[in-house]
Amino acid sequence: MYLSKLFIPITKDLPAEAKIKSHQLMLRAGMIKQSSAGIYSWLPLGFKVMKKIEQIVREEQNLIGAQEMLMPTIQSSELWKESGRYEDYGEEMLRIKDRQGREMLYGPTNEELITDIFRSSIKSYKSLPQILYHIQWKFRDEIRPRFGVMRCREFFMKDAYSFDLTDQDAKKSYNKMFYSYIRTFNRLGLKAIPMSADTGPIGGDLSHEFVILAETGESQIYADKKIFEIDLNKYDFSDKSLEKMREDFSSIYAVTDEKYKEKDFSKNVKKENQIKTRGIEVGHIFYFSDKYSKPLNCLIDTQDGKKISVKMGSYGIGISRLVGATIEANYNNNIMKWPKSVSPFDVVIIPSISKNNKENLEKAEKIYKELKKQNIDVLLDDVDENMSNKFKKHDLIGIPYQIIIGSKSEQNKYEFKELNSESEILSLESIKSKIKKN
Repeated sequence: MYLSKLFIPITKDLPAEAKIKSHQLMLRAGMIKQSSAGIYSWLPLGFKVMKKIEQIVREEQNLIGAQEMLMPTIQSSELWKESGRYEDYGEEMLRIKDRQGREMLYGPTNEELITDIFRSSIKSYKSLPQILYHIQWKFRDEIRPRFGVMRCREFFMKDAYSFDLTDQDAKKSYNKMFYSYIRTFNRLGLKAIPMSADTGPIGGDLSHEFVILAETGESQIYADKKIFEIDLNKYDFSDKSLEKMREDFSSIYAVTDEKYKEKDFSKNVKKENQIKTRGIEVGHIFYFSDKYSKPLNCLIDTQDGKKISVKMGSYGIGISRLVGATIEANYNNNIMKWPKSVSPFDVVIIPSISKNNKENLEKAEKIYKELKKQNIDVLLDDVDENMSNKFKKHDLIGIPYQIIIGSKSEQNKYEFKELNSESEILSLESIKSKIKKN
C-alpha cells in the first residue's frame, strides 16, 4: 500500500475529549472516528488491526475444538423474561420495540439465545460436549462512555459457550478455555494475568478474569511476578495436564483491589516479587452450571434415561477493546510500537523525497515490489514532506520495522530500524530475513 492512497486522516492536534493514550493515538492516527457518544466508525488502519486480533482469537478457539457460528445482534425479550434477566439486567440494556409493538433488545450478551438454540437442537448425552462461539457486535448503554474503545457502548466481542453433561466434564471445558486464553494473549504480545474473579451479572460459581498490566487500567492489581514465569509449553492438551495448569496459575497470588488484603499479600508474596500496579481486563471466563439451562428447560437425556439440565459456561474476549489495551501496554515515550502479530503492516519504507530528486523513491518502489513478492505486507511512504515529519508520523502509526532510504543508504544496502532500537545498515536479503524471522 502507498501511503498517498491510504485513507488515514492523521491529525496533529490532541483531541480534547481523549484522556488516555489509546484514545488519543487512535483518533490522531485516523484509526477511528466517533459517530456518537461511545460509538465509533473503524477506519482502515484501526479495522485492519482489529481484524488481525480477531483472526488470532478465532484460530485459538478452533484449536480447542470450539465451533464458530453467528447469532443476531437484535434479540427477542421473551427469552430474557424466561430466564428472569430481562428486568434484572438494568439500564445498560437497550430495549426497543418493532413496528408490531414486540419488545426487542440489542444484545449485551448471548446466554439466553445460545441456550435456546441448543435446547431445540440437542437432546442426548451422546452429542456432548459442545463448545460454540461467535464474534459479533454488542451494545451496552454505558451511563458514561469514556476512554475511547476501552469503555464504549458498541463493541466487538468473541463470546463462547460450553455445554456438558456433568460438573466434572464442564470444568474440563473451562480448563480448555483457560488454556486458549493464555495462548491467545501470548500471541498478541500481551502478558495477561489470570485472576479469580466475581461472577457479576452473568452468575455462577467459578470465574477468572484476564488482566494486562497498564498504568491507565481501571483495576488496581496485586500479584506475584512468578505468575509470568509459568511456562505454558510444559502442559499438554490432556484433561489432567490442563487441570494442573489452572491449579498452578491459581496457586500464585494475583487479585484485584476488591479481594486485596495487605496481610495476605505480605504473607504470600516475597517483597522483591510484589507487583502493585493497574491493569486492564481483556477477557473473562465463567462456569455457571445450570443457571440458564434450568429456567430455560434445556434438558439432556442421560445414559440411564433421566433428564437433567445441561451444564454451561461462557467465555468472553473484548476484541475491539484489545486494540486500545494493546496500545496502553506498548506505548512508550510518545512512540507506539505494535506487536508484530497485529501490526497494520509488517514494515514501512521511508524514502527521502524531493521534487528534484526521484532516485530515492525509485529505489523504494523497487524494494516495495521485492518485499511484496515475499508476501511481506509493506507500506511505502511516497508523500513528499521532510523526513522529520515522516518520522514523527511513523512513530505515531507504530509499524515495528522501518527501511529508510536516505543519506545513510549505500549501493545495495539500506538503513533498517526496529522502533525503539538503533538503526543498522543491511542488505535487502538481510532485511527480508530479519522481518520473516520475527
